[in-house]
Amino acid sequence: MPPPKFTILGTGMAALGAATALAAEGVRATCYDKNAYPGGHTASWMSKGGFLFDEGPHLSFTRNERIQDLLAANVDDQFETISARINNYWNGCWLPHPAQCNLYGLPPELITQIICDFVDAQQPTERPIRHYADWLEVAYGPTFARTFPMVYGLKYHTTPADNMTTDWLGPRMYRPSLAEVLRGALSPTPRTDMHYVTTFRYPRRGGFAAYLKPFLAQTDLQLCHRLVSLDARGRTLQFDNGVVTPYEHLISSMPLPDLIDCIAEVPVEVRDAAHRLAFTSLVLVNLGVDRADVSASHITYVYDPEIVFPRVSFPHMLSSHNAPPGTGSIQVEVYFSDKYRPARCAPEALIEPVVDGLRHIGILRETDQILFKEARPVRYANVIFDLERASALSTVQAFLDDIGVHRCGRYGDWDHSWTDEAFESGERAARAALSSSGL
Repeated sequence: MPPPKFTILGTGMAALGAATALAAEGVRATCYDKNAYPGGHTASWMSKGGFLFDEGPHLSFTRNERIQDLLAANVDDQFETISARINNYWNGCWLPHPAQCNLYGLPPELITQIICDFVDAQQPTERPIRHYADWLEVAYGPTFARTFPMVYGLKYHTTPADNMTTDWLGPRMYRPSLAEVLRGALSPTPRTDMHYVTTFRYPRRGGFAAYLKPFLAQTDLQLCHRLVSLDARGRTLQFDNGVVTPYEHLISSMPLPDLIDCIAEVPVEVRDAAHRLAFTSLVLVNLGVDRADVSASHITYVYDPEIVFPRVSFPHMLSSHNAPPGTGSIQVEVYFSDKYRPARCAPEALIEPVVDGLRHIGILRETDQILFKEARPVRYANVIFDLERASALSTVQAFLDDIGVHRCGRYGDWDHSWTDEAFESGERAARAALSSSGL
């Protein structure tokens, strides 16, 4: 009897985690991707000007030694180990990260109110945590919460903090002690060791996608295959290029709303639930400039509401091979969402306001020559943990369980997983698929 066939939808980190786990059991999976290139959201590309960009900031900061070793082996140990430098911009002030521990330099009146609020917030309270806004005010006090994370979060998540749960937080938001807040307010010496990212690794050549190439070699790779129909009864997949293929065991890293739209005979309540799952879309404005000293930090968070972007990163600082010698590269993120903030303009229309914003905060100078510029749209960026997510997700997951579709990754699990977590999600999905096959 021939071995069972395993099919994977996607070729990103989660899908390749599944393929790697299957390969370890002697099973070679077929991976389908809608794009003409593999990697999904972990893809990298080289511009005509010689500037390399990833699809958003991708850094390996996992503390999982097994994943560290896997990725290191995939690039023959040719990676950079970088001490993370992250800063914050607010109303003309530059603060080390995390801002709650580095208030020095803010207006004295603002610091005073933040500290008074923080002291009050340390008192025992029976205030219920109904949403992310409550959590922020209990953790930091209302002044800091409303000046910094709530403003940033609205730009990044596209919905207010009182419409979000706290399920996604994990270690992302550091809660300092009163002593740490006071020290950071009184001393110009920054404290940056409280952030969940202190060091990270990045491939020396080829961008973040270089980590994936050996994983891809373990699969039968089928590119330019966009799924248009999934027949769960007949166990067949149909793609937009006319290919129709049977499947026996299916693992999907596709975004759940897109996956549900491809499935025939979906109950109305399931389709409605899938359409309630909120997510952000992203426009990456990528710039190449004629100098390398554009930033002292790898990542900058921007809190001013009138500036359209919440976050800026600098790919040339991750590897000298990401930009021509003597030049710098800037990647700016601007977020939208179908549900809360639909895009009202073409991606290219964002280049000018992004450049203006970079000049306003001092990252770009008037004398800088822009050597390369593009606006690259990304349909799925982050899952929005709004108040509807949990119930809608439960409905969709139950239906997919019933029809035997295993899921993995940020958009298959519909969570906020980092790359190492996505890889492990794929491994779990593969183990579940193997178990259901009897292997």
